[in-house]
Amino acid sequence: MRELIIAFGLFLFIEGILYAIFPSKMKSMLKKIELIKDSQLRTGGLIFMILGFVIIYYVKN
Repeated sequence: MRELIIAFGLFLFIEGILYAIFPSKMKSMLKKIELIKDSQLRTGGLIFMILGFVIIYYVKN
């Protein structure tokens, strides 16, 4: 169960990095979210990245 939580945290971290670093590329890959502003994607990506890091940190300690 612990590994599943770590994997979920890692998923959120990686997903967050992608949206934070490459918001315009992610928009082109996911046409459904084309109406969302880059700043909103970046903010959401940063939130997911931090959430994923916190999950990994607390589960590993």
